Amino acid sequence: MAVKIKLKRLGMIRNAQYRIVVADSRTKRDGRAIEEIGLYHPKENPSRIEVNAERAAYWLGVGAQPTEPVLKLLKLTGDWQKFKGEAAPAPLKVAEPAPDRHALYEAAAKEALSGGDTGTAATTPKKAKKKEEAEAPAETQAEGEA
Repeated sequence: MAVKIKLKRLGMIRNAQYRIVVADSRTKRDGRAIEEIGLYHPKENPSRIEVNAERAAYWLGVGAQPTEPVLKLLKLTGDWQKFKGEAAPAPLKVAEPAPDRHALYEAAAKEALSGGDTGTAATTPKKAKKKEEAEAPAETQAEGEA
């Protein structure tokens, strides 16, 4: 049986997400797989690539052939170089973890309380400015008549 390491497509239209799977070469693209060894989300910034290096090394060792896209991913993660005994590539960029929403809320609440202002100060000058603008043209008209 010829075994391939290939991509299995998941996700919605225009939001492709892939699993890196080991499957018989005769199966459909999204058909039954022997084992899932990783994932690839190209739409994230930077792209999310996770490969179980131990399982990838095992399958490469027993003769599984990676497809071209999977070969590029394995080269990016360094698993292909490990298998071939070459030097490792530069490390991948990793996305920063998203800030904790609860902590952000707590910080904003403390800042609002420590500031002492209730939030009405921001709206008061706008109303006062409108009144001043309304009074200013009336004064210029009075000066022009005199």
